[in-house]
Amino acid sequence: MDIWTYQSVEYVSVAGEAWLASASEYPSSMRALWEARPWVPAVLPCGRVFDVISLPAVFGRRVLDELWASGPGCGPVATFRGRTLLFAQPGTAARLRTLLAWEEWARDVPPLLCHGIGDAVTVPPVQRAVDAADSAAGRWIVAPDTREPWLPGASVLLWACVRAARGRPARESGDPRPNTR
Repeated sequence: MDIWTYQSVEYVSVAGEAWLASASEYPSSMRALWEARPWVPAVLPCGRVFDVISLPAVFGRRVLDELWASGPGCGPVATFRGRTLLFAQPGTAARLRTLLAWEEWARDVPPLLCHGIGDAVTVPPVQRAVDAADSAAGRWIVAPDTREPWLPGASVLLWACVRAARGRPARESGDPRPNTR
């Protein structure tokens, strides 16, 4: 099954919804909004529960493929307005931004938008309407499904970005730690 083209209705599980809502200052209000209108995108703050790395769509697909190929996979991933939103550990945005600017071998990586403390992102609806023909609201590629999803850290994302930019799998890139956080 190709997670990029599978045409199903994407749902965020109840536990995943609770995890997403916990990022809000008012989780109960966020859950009430989703209960009343589950097909509406929401804006959530970054930095406390998760950071979000926004990648160009095609590059984001390559990075996600790298994360799955080299293990251990990834946590929630969404698309919104032509970009791939990869949810990461809190603190990843600042660290990844610094690593990409500092490391000379990261020069092949296209510019990433790193959202951390003080930023907010629009997340896709927790449930996509069955008749939704347009994807303006975005969609979940990997929907949140637990209260504590595994989120990659800066080093995992850095190596995945470098491998994706160079077009080489983990075993050929010289990365001695493809499964580390």
